[in-house]
Amino acid sequence: MPRPTASARALLLSACLAGAAPAIAADSAAGAPVPAVPMKLAGYMALSGPAPSVTFAYGSAPSQYAELFLPPGKGPFPVAVLVHGGCWTKEFGGITQLRNIAGALAARGIASWNVEYRRVDEAGGGYPGTYQDMNAALDTLAAQAGRYPLDLERLVAVGHSAGGQLVQWMAGRFRVPATSPLHPAGTLQVRRVVSLGGLADLRREAALIESSCERTTAQLAGNPSATRPDVFSDTNAAELLPNGSRTILVTGELDKVSPPRVAHAYAQRARAAGDAAEAVILPGASHYDEVAASSASWPLVLQAIESSLK
Repeated sequence: MPRPTASARALLLSACLAGAAPAIAADSAAGAPVPAVPMKLAGYMALSGPAPSVTFAYGSAPSQYAELFLPPGKGPFPVAVLVHGGCWTKEFGGITQLRNIAGALAARGIASWNVEYRRVDEAGGGYPGTYQDMNAALDTLAAQAGRYPLDLERLVAVGHSAGGQLVQWMAGRFRVPATSPLHPAGTLQVRRVVSLGGLADLRREAALIESSCERTTAQLAGNPSATRPDVFSDTNAAELLPNGSRTILVTGELDKVSPPRVAHAYAQRARAAGDAAEAVILPGASHYDEVAASSASWPLVLQAIESSLK
């Protein structure tokens, strides 16, 4: 596909940001630097960052833990819940890659709760385990907030790719039917979401998810049964709208895993349901630039995160 000119990209970005919160200005987005070379998978896999301040297990499985990154100072600090992507599989990285974002956020005075979880190729992963891990990770964060200088009134969930699906699901989890094994027991609510190349609409994007990630509906949403005929009723973020959240969908202009049209479609659906949502398209960026604090795209990603905490 031919690459748009700089002026066309500027117009595209201005259109994408129309109606966004004032903290995300169209003129700053249009003037954002374009990566000289879009990041590829190998560059993403090489991402890392500082060691966490402390690590907490929220279950007995090896992948059931979260890392807390605290900024210097007394706090209390706003909190970013980070959920990595990787096509819901162990093959494409995990919690290590998001440490680079956690380190960058700490330098801005933002604490991070970096979540690892069971994926579809791990025992207990997929449906319902992966979603139950999200609930347990949030419950553990809430339990630790009294011990550490964390301000959970200023909280944003940031997820990349598959993690985007999971943080968008977090925003609607209290709308999950009480009969579902995914219904949360805790009370911590996620009202602000930044989805980086997220694949949240499991129903409408099933074909894309299968082509991009080789994941099937059964792996991510389970199989239908007499008591659960619609497998999307408790797994699909789009089915849990409206939920009172504000979502910023950030996607690279050159993202082939979750193309810009996915962000626009979900934002439109969320707004139609009554929630606040906007799409931000990163000029010249790939699926991996979205999550790299070293990328030329990072200032726009950071702007989305910080505006969500205000």
